[in-house]
Amino acid sequence: MVYHPTGTTRRDVLKATGGAVAGLGLAGATSAAPGTVEVNVGYGAESGRRAALAEASDVVREFAFDALTVRVNENAVEGLSNRPDVRYVELNGTMRALDQQLTWGVDRVDAEVATANGSTGAGGDVAILDTGIDSDHPDLVDNLGEGRAFVSAKGPYAEDWDDDNDHGTHCAGIADAVDDGEGVRGVATEATLHAVKVLDKRGSGTFSDIAAGVEYVADQGWDVGSMSLGASSGSRTLKDACTYADGKGVFLVAAAGNSGPCSDCVGYPAAYEECLAVSSSAEGDSLSGFSSTGPEVELIAPGTDVYSTVPGGYDTFSGTSMATPHVAGAAGSLMAEGYTDSEARSRLKSTAEDVGLSSNEQGSGLLDVAAALGYDSSDD
Repeated sequence: MVYHPTGTTRRDVLKATGGAVAGLGLAGATSAAPGTVEVNVGYGAESGRRAALAEASDVVREFAFDALTVRVNENAVEGLSNRPDVRYVELNGTMRALDQQLTWGVDRVDAEVATANGSTGAGGDVAILDTGIDSDHPDLVDNLGEGRAFVSAKGPYAEDWDDDNDHGTHCAGIADAVDDGEGVRGVATEATLHAVKVLDKRGSGTFSDIAAGVEYVADQGWDVGSMSLGASSGSRTLKDACTYADGKGVFLVAAAGNSGPCSDCVGYPAAYEECLAVSSSAEGDSLSGFSSTGPEVELIAPGTDVYSTVPGGYDTFSGTSMATPHVAGAAGSLMAEGYTDSEARSRLKSTAEDVGLSSNEQGSGLLDVAAALGYDSSDD
């Protein structure tokens, strides 16, 4: 069942849930009428698309890849599923921000060494697919590029992609807060941040919303898509979107999940091969107790007690959500210097530091931004 907190402030939601990963929504998105369900349909031929449209009482979204989101009578689902020209029919469940407990990281991954040598990420594009970004935060505003909302901010915000939750702004600051001597600074400091709001004020978004955000990032030609979100089960529509983005050269970075302690429990979309899955470390290079692990993990990065930006100020959160934008910021810096997505992915892994954890816990090792960009990172 999807976790929908009620009766709490946005910051209470992030802190109180302590790293839980919400599961898949099995009831689908809110129906327009009794007996109506919202589904994602992946089709294998044009005839499958036409069949889905014929059953639809409402068309919610059509993708550039072979899928669409429609509302249909629940009795139509089985018939569509059995058609040979339909690849899948899935209820349009939800994913949510990987919530935090109450954690540092830029220094440990030697990002300041890279920026001191001129590798600031300037010219790179990092899209934060999350709850939005505070459009006037002093540590972010100079790096903000474009934004788009697939769910709208609730309240009197300047932009519909503004952050009404805190989570997205926190991740944005880790990836790319400016180095201005005040507040905090990010792993990159001069990359362009793009706010792709796919999660609402409670930190939830449907598979279709998130897939549309991934598609949008790909169509803009941006370098990196950072996804600090997930669920314990996947969505074939989101998988399609990740494949689409990967085919267009987007480096997708995703949080492994906060289901720990556990083994072989990496969530989705991190478990998809198109995404680089990131687990979380604590100070002293131990594995964060909440971090999901599994063979899909490719890197580990700081995620416990990370201080970063939130709307109107700063706060400390923990989670693989916080580890992920460390890697996204590093990826943005590499791609700003001419690396392709696959080259950047390989470079980050080949230069990672072995901190003595198992491969299921650390993947190739701890992110080392300076080493990835060709600088001496031996100042630990």
